[in-house]
Amino acid sequence: MIFLILQHIPLFGIMASESADPLYWSRVIMASNRGTLMELGITPIITSGMIMQLFVGLGLIKVNRAVKEDRALYSGAQKLFGILLGGAQATLYVLSGMYGEPSKLGFGISLLIVVQLTWAGLVILLLDELLQKGYGIGSGISLFIATNICETVIWQSFSPRTVNVGRGPEFEGAILALFHSLMTRRDRLRALKYIFYRTQLPNFMSLISTVAIFFVVVYLQGFRIDVPIKSLRNPGYQLAPFSIKLFYTSNIPIMLQTALLSQCLMLSQLLYYKFPSNMFVRLFGSWSSGQQHGSPTGGFVYYLSHPDSFSSFVSDPFHMLVYVSFTLGTCALFSRLWIDVSGSGPKEVFKQLRDQGIAYAGRRDKSLKSVLERYIPTAAALGGLFIGLLSIAADLMNAIGSGTGILLAVTIIYQYYEAVVQEKDVDFS
Repeated sequence: MIFLILQHIPLFGIMASESADPLYWSRVIMASNRGTLMELGITPIITSGMIMQLFVGLGLIKVNRAVKEDRALYSGAQKLFGILLGGAQATLYVLSGMYGEPSKLGFGISLLIVVQLTWAGLVILLLDELLQKGYGIGSGISLFIATNICETVIWQSFSPRTVNVGRGPEFEGAILALFHSLMTRRDRLRALKYIFYRTQLPNFMSLISTVAIFFVVVYLQGFRIDVPIKSLRNPGYQLAPFSIKLFYTSNIPIMLQTALLSQCLMLSQLLYYKFPSNMFVRLFGSWSSGQQHGSPTGGFVYYLSHPDSFSSFVSDPFHMLVYVSFTLGTCALFSRLWIDVSGSGPKEVFKQLRDQGIAYAGRRDKSLKSVLERYIPTAAALGGLFIGLLSIAADLMNAIGSGTGILLAVTIIYQYYEAVVQEKDVDFS
C-alpha cells in the first residue's frame, strides 16, 4: 500500500518537461513512475545489489556468509551504496533538465527534488528490508516489480477513464471498452474488430497475448532435471531430488539486459539533446520527441531498442536481426555469468551439498560434481536464451506491460506460489 501511494504522489517543485522519456519502456519493470516520488523506482536497490554481487564474485570483497558479522556488514554496505546511488541518480536527473532547466528551478528547488527522490528511495529500501527480515514472503524488490506490473495490466483492462480519439467517448480499459462497444454500437462485428485491434488505447488482443504469455511461462517453469541425492549422515532418510530448472537464474538475465539498455537509452538521449550536431553523439543515437514517450530514430541505440510494432520489424529486417541477436545474446551471456558472480555455479552448489552431507544417490561422491557441471551452466545459458525469446515474442504480440514486464511478473508470482506451498509442507512436484 505504501509503495502504491508513493507511486502517485507528484514531486514538489518540478516544471513541465517537453522532452521525451527514454525510460518509458523500462519504467513498468523498474517500478518507476515519471514525475512522482517513485521516479527512481527500485533502480538504486537493484544496481547496488548487482554491483556488490559482482565485487564479491570477482574477489574484490571477501564475505564469509557463514559468519553473522560478515553478513551484517555486507548488508549494511549494500544499503548505504544504494542510498548513495539514489542520491547520485536523482542529482543527475535534475542536472540533465528532466524537471526543467536547473537555472530556472533554482538551487533550493533543485535540492528539494533531490531530497524527495533520495527519501523515497530510502523508504523503498526500508520496506525491502522489512520483508527480508521475515515480516512477509520473498523480497521487496520482487514484490514491487510484480505489484507495478499487475497494476498496469489491471488498469489497462478495467480502466473506467473515458477518452475521445475521434470515435466518440470510449473506455480506456480493454474489457470495459469491449462490453460498452457491443452494447452501444449498431454494427457489433465492426465494433468488436475495432476493440480487438485499436492502436491508440489498450486493445483486447493485447490482453489475450498477455494471458497467453502468462500460461507459456508457467508451463516452461515446470521444465527441470531432477538429480537423485542421498544423505550420508542419515542413510535411511529419503531426500527429495535436487532440481535444476530451465529458468535456473530466474528473471535475472532480462533484468540485467533491461538495466543495461535503459542506461544506454538514457545516456544517448541526454547527449543528443545537449550536442545534437556532434557526429559521434548521432552515431550513438539520434532521437525524435514527437511521440509521447519518444523513440530513437537512428544510431547504435536505435538498433538495440525494440520496434514499436511487428510492421516495423518487417520494414527494417536489419533492425530486427540486430535487436534479436542483442537480446538473445545478452540474456544468455548474463545468465551464464550470473551463476559465477552470485555463488550459484556448479562448484559452489556442490560445496554446499557436500557440507550438508549430501551425495549422488547410488554413485560416488565425485559423480554429483560432474553432473552439476554438466547441467547447471547449460540450464543457465539455455534459460536465459528462452527468457530473451519470450520477451521478444511478447513485445511483438504487444502484450500489456511489455514482454519483459510480463515475464518478470509471472516468474515472481510463481516463486511466491512455490514459497507458500513449501511453507504448507506440500509436495510441490
